[in-house]
Amino acid sequence: MKKAIVFLISLMFSMSFGQSLKREKIHQFADEYFVEGMFTLKEFLQLPNIGSNPDNIDLNLSWCENAFKALDFKIELLTSEGVKHLLAEKAYRKKAPTVLFYLQIDGQPVDSSKWNQKDPFDPVLKECVGDECSDIPWEKLTKNFNADWKVFARSASDSKGPAIAFLQTLKILKEKKINPGFNIKVIMDFQEELGSPTLPALVRNNRNELSADAMLIMDGTRPPNNLPTLTFGARGIATMKLTVYGAYKNLHSGQYGNYAPNPVFSLSRLLGSMKDEEGRVLIPGYYGDIELTDDQKALINSVPENEEKLLMTLGIAKREAIGETYQEALQFPSLNVRGLRAAWVENEVRTIIPSEALAEIDIRLVPETPAERQIQLLTNFIESKGFYVLGEEPSEAERRKYPKLIKIESRIGSRPFRTPLDSQLGNWLGSAMTHVFGEGNFIRMQSTGGSQPIAPFISELGTPAISVRIPNPDNNIHAPNENLRLGNFHEGLKMCLGILTQKYE
Repeated sequence: MKKAIVFLISLMFSMSFGQSLKREKIHQFADEYFVEGMFTLKEFLQLPNIGSNPDNIDLNLSWCENAFKALDFKIELLTSEGVKHLLAEKAYRKKAPTVLFYLQIDGQPVDSSKWNQKDPFDPVLKECVGDECSDIPWEKLTKNFNADWKVFARSASDSKGPAIAFLQTLKILKEKKINPGFNIKVIMDFQEELGSPTLPALVRNNRNELSADAMLIMDGTRPPNNLPTLTFGARGIATMKLTVYGAYKNLHSGQYGNYAPNPVFSLSRLLGSMKDEEGRVLIPGYYGDIELTDDQKALINSVPENEEKLLMTLGIAKREAIGETYQEALQFPSLNVRGLRAAWVENEVRTIIPSEALAEIDIRLVPETPAERQIQLLTNFIESKGFYVLGEEPSEAERRKYPKLIKIESRIGSRPFRTPLDSQLGNWLGSAMTHVFGEGNFIRMQSTGGSQPIAPFISELGTPAISVRIPNPDNNIHAPNENLRLGNFHEGLKMCLGILTQKYE
């Protein structure tokens, strides 16, 4: 009898920590808590969250602090270079591994005039057929919801939706008295859209507080097929501003045409020389020594992809010739002109020769091509085209001496990272996703094209990281009418339930 009691206690203890919920229970709990989770998301989305606004940061930080305190998490305010971050922590078992979750709380700025609703911070439920959407009263949201309905608001998908899916899952487990299979830390970033400028220093100065065995990033959009997705890396980003100079001031094109050089043509020739017609960067050494083996290609291209459909979705006839597939293209650094400016256009156009022409460049980075390297290669290339490179406005002497003047300004943002697809962390998450959705019903992506500020955790702490992707691919990320599909939020609850109840070992 005594042995039987000891066995039962042991069994109950082992089940309470890291029990793998049956698939039907995961689906049941997701159904049961879905509506409540959506209304929590609605409340959270009503808080403006522009990272450059200290009042917005405080407002969202206070909301997050209360939410985690309600889940019995220990809260700690961490400050880096005057910027606030929030750390929440809960130890479920003394010797269990620790998983650190990264939540992005801030969002992109908004231009309310471009949104199809009065206020981007007043969430609206909508049913959309093509580009036509009609509002749905929130009181019509029930367990029998339409999975294709969407909630429209700033940060619905990037990334308050994923954050609330995670929070709601923690609440489910607390109320059902189920403990995760690992200890949990959560770091909340309120300036991700500004490039998380103070995060590297935060990690360096808080190594013990942020140390963990693994890191999960609750951020990022799914690929076009909209299957639950795990992404094992992200490209970094560096930006450059190129300003080519002409005369001291704008000149009348009639009086000075054929005499004063137009800097637009000089800039255009420079930009045109950077890529061939197939889209390959012509800057020597730009792609480094990146070569994908057949085994790497097989893993990378395991993501379902329909090139014809993707081209049709994008409205283009032909893709650039970097790699053999979309997934392979993401393994290489990119070079993009993200903006151009010279004088005026359309209703404000005028007959002038502009005094300067400006190009804004962004460079997406991979681990083999760090930012400093790519910036220097681009600078060297510009010099090889006969430009005199400046770090500030040209002096009178420089204007008289050099016919081709260019000012180069650069900034390094997020660093790239990559976790092997067959890593321990990847296999653990793959087991969780297979348990929830079945084999073949989720995606492992080697890298996303966008950037995430996770590299400091990897370089400073050696923590492997993978992104858990919940939002729909047509979510208008960063743009007006950002949205989150309700079916994706529902699946996000299942993803989090599967992960949190899968013992990490």
